[in-house]
Amino acid sequence: MISLLPRGKTLVLHIGIVLALLALNFILPEYHRGVFSRVLVLAVFAMGYNIAFGYTGLLSLGHAMFFAAGLYGAGLTIYHLDWGVWPAFAMGLAAGLALALLVGALALRTTGVAFMIVTLMFAQVFYLTTLYFTTYTRGEEGLVLRQQARVLAFPGGALDLSDPSTRYLVALTLFTLVLGAVLFLVRAPFGRSLVAIKENEERMRMLGYDVFANKLLSVALSGLVCAASGAAYAVLFGYVGSGFAAIQYSILPLLWVLLGGAATTLGPLIGTLLMFYVIDLASSHTTAHLLVVGLVLIGLILYFPKGIVGTIRERWAPWLP
Repeated sequence: MISLLPRGKTLVLHIGIVLALLALNFILPEYHRGVFSRVLVLAVFAMGYNIAFGYTGLLSLGHAMFFAAGLYGAGLTIYHLDWGVWPAFAMGLAAGLALALLVGALALRTTGVAFMIVTLMFAQVFYLTTLYFTTYTRGEEGLVLRQQARVLAFPGGALDLSDPSTRYLVALTLFTLVLGAVLFLVRAPFGRSLVAIKENEERMRMLGYDVFANKLLSVALSGLVCAASGAAYAVLFGYVGSGFAAIQYSILPLLWVLLGGAATTLGPLIGTLLMFYVIDLASSHTTAHLLVVGLVLIGLILYFPKGIVGTIRERWAPWLP
């Protein structure tokens, strides 16, 4: 019974957080509910990045292309082909997965700094592609999806995704599904093998593991989750633009994961939420908000060197996943 206690704590904690987020839908003012909707979707982006970086040790600087692949896969099919939300979302997932498999198969032939540079180059190519085909993408100006096209159809009815409460609940549903999937992944043998590869790749190879195949599957799963975030962003917020494919959008999930705690299930959510509100509060009081953000980041690094959740796990709660 004692050995099951940490698993029970983990389950209760994650269910409690999901229920707390659900309750916030009925408590928060409209502005903050909108912020939380955006944070939940982008936390999924950070969770996808965490699979590759936190658990597998693959420092990528190109994950914006996977997010943007989902964004454009869903947005372009809705805007130009009048597809419904379900098939458009599926197209976003397919685009992100296909791109992740292609990029992973090529980039994983390198390691370390070379891997970072290769992923950065692929991301830049994707970004420039969105700028080149402005006839379809409208580049930095982007595309605004019609409200009538953002309706989630069910056999018994439909949901208007432009409604703030519906948008929040759909974002929370996506976050909950991905959180549950990641929690299962890190406790499964495959997730353990990814952590082992991160710790000692050569030893795993000597034990007979196909390290390349495991890494490729990690990149594919990471790209799929990031694409799900991008596709959800398109259908929930109704905007698709090249800015989401820019290099700085590859740095953001890295920052969110490091702040919350790499290789933790809840770290991406905490890091994303913290950064959003630090920037929001600082920018509302001073034009030098980036200075304030920098000072906050320095303080967090000094007192939480492994991220907020990572440091809590190391010092007080080793049962945290």
